[in-house]
This record gives sequence, structure tokens and C-alpha cells, in this order.
Amino acid sequence: MTEQDNELRTGTGSGRDGDGAAPRVRLRDRDAELRSVEAAIDRLCREFATGGTEIGDLLAFSGRPGIGKTSLLHEVRRIAKLREGTCVLFARGGERQFKEPYHVLRQLLQPVLSDLSADEFRQVMGTWEEVVGPAMGLKQPKAGARRLDPQGVRDGLDYVLTQLAPRRAPMVMIVDDLHWADAESLSWLAKFAVRSGELPVLLVFAFREDENDWPTETQDLRRDILGLKGRKHELNRLNLSSVTDMIRAELGDKAEDAFCYEFWNVVNGNPFEVVALLDQVRDQDLEPVEENSRQLRELAVDAAGMTLKSWLDRLGASTLRFAWACAMLGTDIRVDLATRISTQSTEGARDSIKQLRKQRVLTQAPSGNLEFVHPLIASSIYNTMPEATRLGMHGIAAAEIENAGLGLLAASRHLVETHSGEGDDRIVKKLRRAAVEHQLIGAPEAAQRCLHRALNEPPADAIKAEVLYELGCSALLTDPVATVNQLKLALDPDEVPLRPELRVDATFRLSEVLAHSGELGQAALVCQQEAGQTDDPAGQQRLQAASFMWHAFRKSEEDGPGRSARLGEMCRSLAGREAADRAVLAMRAWDLTLRGEPSSEALALADEVLEGGRLPKGLGWTDTTWGFELPSMLGLTYIYNDRIAQAERLFADAIIQFEIAGWSGAHRGFAYFLMGLARFRRGLLAEAEDFLRRAHRISERVGKKLPLAWDAVGVLVDTLIARGRVEEAWTLANEFGFHPPYHATAMVLPDAASLYGKLLIAKKRHAGAAAALTEAGAQLEIRGWHNTVWAPWAGHLAIAISDDEPERARGYAQKAVQDARGFGTASAIGGALRLQAQVENGEQAVELLEQAVEHLGQSPAAYEHAVALVDLGAALRRVGRLEDAQEYLYQGIELAQHCSAEKLVDQARRELANYGLRPNRLEKRDFRDTLSGPEWEVAKRAAQGVPPQRIADELGVQLSLVNRRLAAVYRKAGSGPDGLASALGMPAQPREEQGE
Repeated sequence: MTEQDNELRTGTGSGRDGDGAAPRVRLRDRDAELRSVEAAIDRLCREFATGGTEIGDLLAFSGRPGIGKTSLLHEVRRIAKLREGTCVLFARGGERQFKEPYHVLRQLLQPVLSDLSADEFRQVMGTWEEVVGPAMGLKQPKAGARRLDPQGVRDGLDYVLTQLAPRRAPMVMIVDDLHWADAESLSWLAKFAVRSGELPVLLVFAFREDENDWPTETQDLRRDILGLKGRKHELNRLNLSSVTDMIRAELGDKAEDAFCYEFWNVVNGNPFEVVALLDQVRDQDLEPVEENSRQLRELAVDAAGMTLKSWLDRLGASTLRFAWACAMLGTDIRVDLATRISTQSTEGARDSIKQLRKQRVLTQAPSGNLEFVHPLIASSIYNTMPEATRLGMHGIAAAEIENAGLGLLAASRHLVETHSGEGDDRIVKKLRRAAVEHQLIGAPEAAQRCLHRALNEPPADAIKAEVLYELGCSALLTDPVATVNQLKLALDPDEVPLRPELRVDATFRLSEVLAHSGELGQAALVCQQEAGQTDDPAGQQRLQAASFMWHAFRKSEEDGPGRSARLGEMCRSLAGREAADRAVLAMRAWDLTLRGEPSSEALALADEVLEGGRLPKGLGWTDTTWGFELPSMLGLTYIYNDRIAQAERLFADAIIQFEIAGWSGAHRGFAYFLMGLARFRRGLLAEAEDFLRRAHRISERVGKKLPLAWDAVGVLVDTLIARGRVEEAWTLANEFGFHPPYHATAMVLPDAASLYGKLLIAKKRHAGAAAALTEAGAQLEIRGWHNTVWAPWAGHLAIAISDDEPERARGYAQKAVQDARGFGTASAIGGALRLQAQVENGEQAVELLEQAVEHLGQSPAAYEHAVALVDLGAALRRVGRLEDAQEYLYQGIELAQHCSAEKLVDQARRELANYGLRPNRLEKRDFRDTLSGPEWEVAKRAAQGVPPQRIADELGVQLSLVNRRLAAVYRKAGSGPDGLASALGMPAQPREEQGE
């Protein structure tokens, strides 16, 4: 009860908002606002009763301090609770608690979540229990838990509210003093308010609009709140009649009109100031007559600007000290804590409370604890504390809160306010522990406040670098610039050196954040330099491998072939299969893939990395030793070596692991990108588009034009082209800026110039495509990268120049086929042959396309296979082989429908229609459908290594039929021959054990 009390004193209302329905409070001059409240709650309850779900709304009340926002929200609570079945949640921001993470959200959600049954709780939490539970104070983080990404906590809260709201609907969520909400709560509330209309939830906010009333840390969120759409009401001052009624209710009907008019002018119709000035008038025994009106302004100044002396005179030293303790605690004040912080006896505290309630400073909250009658009073009292007293009492508060079993998280906001400069090792230790706990609930900014305060203590010289290291790591997920600065300080040679293992880790973390910021060359350099200085063999190997990794992701490098040779030498020198050794194997597998070396070599190394088809301990997606780049490299190796099903298993695990860990920023965005790329390579274009758009949205949320955004946009453009939406792809590329010079430092996955060249060809801009692809080829040749799937520049350059320079075009097409055969995967060879066919004519084109179809039929690249089938059908039609053409076009239509390649379907049907052939309308089949009986027969034999001719002989069917069935198997399984057994869950027998 705050502003409501002020009006109750003057006879304008009565009652208190408790667990039951309180008597109605008559608010002055708030009829319009109350009608809006009634209408919003009525609509919510009425539409929910008729089956509505997406019926949420937002009510926002703003106004200057003391204008009556809290009184209005009390009435909102009362009205909502009168509606049967309505769930009413309430929270209030606190001026002293805005640095306490999730303070507001815990007030809102703890009661209702704690009240759920065990089964309901599990259903509401889903997979987010280990993320949302600790953040909301419902459970302790698990032993060994990793730090949470704040975005992961917000995503988890989104899920929880999506599950909770329908179970407790209709729901009214009320937040008072939103301007003092902690940043963690406010950031979620601002985003949730945008989508609250999708749920049966009415949000009600009250806040001050003036930017000076919002903390510096939440100014950006203030703008988000002010920009929300909803029913907004700015509370106006009370009119003269209302103030006159309040004056006469307090001072009697003898108050003269002239006195009341001047009183109203002085307080400017502010309800809080009305009450404060009435206190002064009563204390001074001032008669409410016209001749005393001139004294009101002086009294108002005293009422508004209570000094230390004023409070001492009013309360006395002992009572004021108790009030200081309450002001430090903020809202929902526990009497026992305030008593111990103020160092009073129980009896003394009881007297202080009695006096403070008499002076209308404190009142009793619905919980039974204490609260200030108005936050302005709390601010006034706190601000009168002498600095030494304030610092000392914060120290006492921190100790007493911890002694009361409330934990370091609650105590830490007081610890950071204590006097520094003492060099107290105990304080430093507690602050470091508190920082760890803050990171475990997804509050890195709070962790950083603790560590900054620890540095100011200061820590002992021997551990200062460790504190700097911890400070840098605390900002790893949220503030790259801060991370770089702090880690550089931790590695400063002028500081006491870090322990060797921490120094290696600090260097890797520094390189990691530099790489994620696009500074890949610098990332590789810091690893290389530190590797030359460390004496620890394991640390040296880790940093050398990291240097190789960052070089591999650079847009360009000075000595690509040399780096590859050094990596190969390092790989050959490995003696064991520890996590660090497997990391080197993964890098070498990816290096061989990019270089277009025989696929079997890359896959052999990649398979050595895994244990039972899964990532080994130490190389997991959330493992902090190597980061997510290592398993990403491994997955990319499988994607480009036709083991897409294996890659998809890795990426699905990544999405789950990042969700469980609460890493919902760039980490999960990159996992979505990788899954989208895998789906694209597999020909599942609709699914690919969905994953890629999700990745792009996350990237835009994290930052502008990050490497992840380039990756997602590039493959999304390629996907849209494949689906026939060329204009949409062109618009997306132009709006994003996907054109030369691309990202300044980071390599785009896959090759950006090749993707851009394909787009220009799709737009019939062959001259521009030729220029872009020629430059791409020159750069890739220098680097020694010849993978024609990763960067199909040569085949597409052949198409771009074929009309003007046919012989040169044939040369490039032949080069692409030669490189593809050297790499050896079915999709690489088939794709290159298909492109070569486009620069040939007649029977030569038919022959190349027949080879392309044969190869692509043994790969999981369904879309490429569909294109080759349609191209072959068209080529056969042109040479007059209509019966054969019809068969391939029908197959192409079926496969294109499966891939959601609508434009390709139309193209094939036009080819059929041109020669009077009826395009069949085959039903679109789900790729997850089980294999047919005949397909299982060939699949079992192929998985055991039986060649197609022997399968045909054993089954007594034609070889061409076996090949067609195998093509369907590879497409549905998402794997070529090498990974078929694993993809289908079938044991592969050694070749020597195969039947005769």
C-alpha cells in the first residue's frame, strides 16, 4: 500500500489489497482510466470464456512521481480478483533493487510456479527447467552447470509463459514502478509485451516516462517500453475540486476557497504532494485561510526536500537508523533483517516501527512484511544517509542476508556498495563466488559488477590476473569488446602471470571472441604467439590447433597450402586419441574437404573423431575448451562428403544442447544455420528455408551483419533460387548487401562469391557473374581449395561465358569435373557433370546428363538429382527420344515435389506438355515415410557392401531398377553408400564377410 494510503487518510477510499477482494477504493479523477481497465478485463474474461486464446492486451499507465499510479494498480488488482478464475500476478520494481537480477520476474512468477503440481511443473517447464528454474529462484543450478546465456533465459521464459498462461487463464500480470525493474526482468517484459496478444494475458504496467527517472543501464529498454503498442494512459493532475475535497476532509470545512486554490497551485494537483503538504500544514497548526496562503510554498519546499536534520527532528536517531535499514532493503522488508542491520534490539525495533507507521513512513505489506508508504519517502530517507554510514550498513546488510540463508546472490548487491580499498581477501572471495552464481542464472552484468568491485578491493597481486580473466569470461556471451579488454589485461606481462593452464585458456578465449567479432587473423596470431611461449605440451597443441582453425575460417590467407601442409604434419605426429588429438583430426578432415582431396581420406579422419557416432567428451557442443567451432567443422565435413544424415544428427544434438544450456544467441543461431545447410544439401528446401530464416533472425537480434548473418543469407538466397523464387532471392541479397566485397575478414559458409555468381546467372546477368566467379576462382586457386561442392565457381563460370566463349567455357567445365572426380563424392561428380552438360549440345549433353543422374542417384543430394533428371528429360526430348524423356521427366517431377522445388516441377511439366504428354500429378510424399519392401531389400544389401549388379542378380531384377531403388534409398536416408548402414541403423559387415 503506497499512494492508496495517502488517499485513504483523506477519506477518499478504504481497505487493503490482500489475498481476498478488498473494498472498492474511489479514485479521484481517474474515471477514464478505470473504464479502460474494466473494459480490458471484461474483454479478456469474456473472450476466454468463449474459447479465445490469442486475446492478450497491454495497459500502460505513466505519470510523474506521486501522481497516483500505484493507487490505480491496486484498483486494477481488486477488479481482476473479482473475476472468477482470474489469475492475478503482481510485482514492483525497487530503486534499491534494480541491480538485483530477475527481482521483478521472481515476484511475478515464483508464487504461481511454486503452486503447480509436480506433473504440471514438468509440463510447464519442458526442457527449460534447468534454465528457468535457477533464474527464477525455484531451484539451485545443477552441480557442474555452465553459465547461462541471458537470451536463453528469455527464450525459456517465453516457453514457460506459453505453457503457463493457458493453464491459469485468464491471467492478469501487473508491474508497478516498471522504471525501477532490473534489466534482466525488463528486457524480457519488453519483448514479451510485443507478443502478449498471442496469449490470454493482460499486461498492466505503471512507470515514469521521464528518462531521468530510469537508470542509465535501462535507457534503451525505456525506449522499447515507450514504443509498445497498447492502451496508454498518462495520468493527469487532480483537479481543483478533488484537492479541495481532500483539504477539507483533513482540515475541516473551514478551509477557505482562496487557501484551497493556492494549495492546489503549489502542489500542481499531485496527490502525494497534497498529503505531504497537508502534514506540514497540520504540524504547523496553520489555519486554512486566505492570509496564510503565502506560507504554503515555503512549507511545500520543506515537505519535498527532507534533509537529514529534518528526518532526525521528525523521527529521532534510533528510529531514523531503522528507517535507513528499511530503505536499503527496498521493498517487502523483513522486520528481522531490518532489526539486525540497524543493530537494534527487538524491543527497540518494535518502537521504531510504531513511530514510523505513526509518521506515515512505513506500512504493512500484504505479505506481513513492511513497505514504504511511497517510494519517494524511501528515496528521501536513503539519500540522507552519510556516506560512511551507508557503506558500513551495506556491509552489515550483506553479512546479515547471508547469515539469514538468503545466499550470496541476494547479498551481493550490498557487497558491491561497501567501502573498497581495504584489500580484504574475504570480500574478494565472496564477490568472485557471487559472480559465478550470477552467471549460472544468466546474469552476466551482475557478475561483472561483482568482479569490478573485487578489483577495486583490490585483490592480492597473486590473483589479480585471475580476477581479470574471470571478468573477461563473464562478458563472453554478451559484450565482446569488454571481453577482449579484460582478457588482454589478464595476459599483460606487467601483471603477476596467470597459472599456465589459465593463461592458455585466457588466450583461447581471447582468440574466440576476436574470431566471433570477425578478427580472425588477429585471433590466429594471438594463439600462435602464445603457443611459442608456453612450456605445456597440451596447451601448446591446443593453441596451435586453434591458430589453424581461425586461419581456416579467414576470408583470405597468405599461405594456405603451407598451413595445410603444417596441419597435415601435425596430424601425422599425433600419438593418441585424447580430445586435443581428435580436435586436430577434425581440423584436418575439414582442411582436406576444402582442398578437394579424396573424400575417403577426410571421412576416415572424421570418423576417428567420433565415439560410437557421437562427439567424444571434451569436444561437445557446449564444451568450453574448444568451443562450438570444432564440432561445426566436423559436421561441415560430413555435409560436403555426402554423409548428411550423420551431420544432421550432430546438428540436432547441437540445437538440443544449446537449448538445455540456455545458449540461445549466436550459438543456437549457428546450429540452425548448419541444420538449414544440411537440409539444403539434402534437397529438403522448405525445411532448409525455415531453419535459415530462424538463424538469420537470431543473428539480427545478436548484432548487425555478423558472420552468421552472411552465412544464413547466402544459403537462404541459394535456397530461394532452388525453389524458383529468384526475385525474392535478389531482393534479399540487395537489402542485406550480399555482394562484393562480402564480409571484411571472415569466410562465408559456403563460398560467398560462388553463391553470388549463381544468383547473377539466375538473373541472366552473365557478364557480372563471369567477373565475380573469375575473381573467386583466382582466390580459391591461390589458397589451394578445389572442392566443387563448396565452391562450384568453375562450372557456373562455364555457363556464364558459354555464349561468348564456348571453348573457354568447356575448359572450365572440364576442370570442374576433373576436380570433382579427384574429390570423389557422388554429389560432387554428378553436380559437375550436370553443369558441364549445359555447355554441350545434342548427344554429348545427353551422355553427360546420364552420367550425372547415375552419380546423383547414389547421393543424398535430392534437389541436384531432381534437376539432373529434368535436364536429362529435356535433353532427350531435344534429340527425339520422347519415351525416355517422358520417364525421366516424371521421375524429376516426383523428386522435385519431394524437394519443394516448385519452379522445377513447372519446368518439367512444360517439357511434357510441349510434346503433348500429360504431366502426372503425383502426390507429394513425406521424406520420413518408411522405405518400401523392395527398397528395404536393396538397402540391406547395399549397406553390407554388395554391389548393385550382384543385388540385381540376387533379386532377379534389372540393374536399372536396382539403381532407381538405391537412389530412393539414398535420398530418404540422407546418405550415400558409405554412410548408409549408419543412417539406417543397420550393422555393416566387413567386406570379407560378405556372401559369395
